Amino acid sequence: MNTEQGRLNAVNRFKQLGDSIKKDLDDIVSLAADICNTPVALITLLDKDMQWFKASVGTEVTCTTRKVSLCNYTIKREGLLIVPDTTLDKRFNSNPIVAGEPRVKFYAGIKLVTKDGLAVGSLCVIDFKPGNLNVHQQKSLEVLSRQVINLMEFQWSLQSLAQQHQQTQQQKLSIEESEIKLKAIFDSSKDTHILVGKNLEVLAFNKSASDFIRTTYKKRLSLGDCIMDYTDPKLFKQFTKYFALALSGRSIKREWMLMPGTVYACWKETSFIPVKNNKGEVIGIALNSTDITTRKRQEEQISTQNDALTRIAIIQSHELRRPVASLLGLMDLMKLEHISFGYFDIMEVTVNELDEKIRGIVKDSEDTIHGPRLAIVA
Repeated sequence: MNTEQGRLNAVNRFKQLGDSIKKDLDDIVSLAADICNTPVALITLLDKDMQWFKASVGTEVTCTTRKVSLCNYTIKREGLLIVPDTTLDKRFNSNPIVAGEPRVKFYAGIKLVTKDGLAVGSLCVIDFKPGNLNVHQQKSLEVLSRQVINLMEFQWSLQSLAQQHQQTQQQKLSIEESEIKLKAIFDSSKDTHILVGKNLEVLAFNKSASDFIRTTYKKRLSLGDCIMDYTDPKLFKQFTKYFALALSGRSIKREWMLMPGTVYACWKETSFIPVKNNKGEVIGIALNSTDITTRKRQEEQISTQNDALTRIAIIQSHELRRPVASLLGLMDLMKLEHISFGYFDIMEVTVNELDEKIRGIVKDSEDTIHGPRLAIVA
């Protein structure tokens, strides 16, 4: 980006260089001053408003405004800018540092150009009396200017690499901390979680999965194991079917009993969940299993209780009401034949009360076992 903004961005980078390069730059300006026989030599960086002295010899000043900088002309031209007497040059004779203190008379400078062609500043020498440079001195300044930019770019690269390394280490530390937290959550789950590759190989698992395999199958679960080694042979066909469906992108949930007829018999609710990469491709299957043995036993107990209640209701409805129905029938026959005796009315009331009691018991039984499911008719 060979623009003024690009140039300013490069200047800001070099302004941020640490003290580790200062001695090398100081040595270069001292050498430049010695070669050119001048009291002052500078390495300057020109930003939008200021001229900064990255290294200097012969002055305690660290910066000036860009308006008074003689290097403004240097960065705009190719090769060396040599001004033998600034007071005779109309470009400079009204400049405050020429017309006033420190009364610069001689100036020679060459721009510092980055590898991508950006002029960020200059290497210059200054004297307070008119002067000039011979061919050897000019070539020396050109060579030294290239060394300056090489040093600064090299130092910037080292500094950038150090910052990147620090960021990488911080990111690595953050990732490690996240993985530790995630693993803690993963391993604290009572459910078993196993990540299986497309070829049925175990890619990851939590502590519950490891404990379950060790307890149930007397084996140690390891990365790379075939998941079929830890699958009940009676479930091979079903497992293979669900695994294939999950590989096609579908999530499957299944309840099944493991190790039936053994002390390790248990019910598991297992989810087959496709795991996809950033491209949406299925790269494996997450097997998440929850022990539902307690729930299944409760369901079986409820079913058994319902069966018992159903049987009781049937007995109440048919076995108990049958003799009562017979008594009611006899009472009706007696009425038709006009048979009456002293306790007839009492007997009729008692039989009707008994019938009502039995009907109430049957209704309560039906309500208890959800009558609509049984539909017992008295």
